[in-house]
Amino acid sequence: MSWFVLVVSGVLEAVWATALGRSEGFSRLAPSLVFGVTLVLSMAGLAYAMRELPVGTAYAVWVGIGAVLTVVIAMVTGEEPVSPVRLLLLAGIVGCVVGLKVLH
Repeated sequence: MSWFVLVVSGVLEAVWATALGRSEGFSRLAPSLVFGVTLVLSMAGLAYAMRELPVGTAYAVWVGIGAVLTVVIAMVTGEEPVSPVRLLLLAGIVGCVVGLKVLH
């Protein structure tokens, strides 16, 4: 259950990071609200997962999932360029996250 909650929390990290960028310094209400709600849920999930998982592993997985999904969202929306090298590097992060799960 901790791993499932951790993955969901990592996805929520990407949501709050994207919403933060779109809030334009908290001047737009909807993205600001999405940011606040998903930030709290993401942190609560991370805290829950850390009750059973090592802090370093949980944090690395959480950040890895959030970082990769944030970049993917930006690529899909056209805010960041897509290139084979960028995709390869993102795949490397995903591979490392999977490796941490396998080794645990």
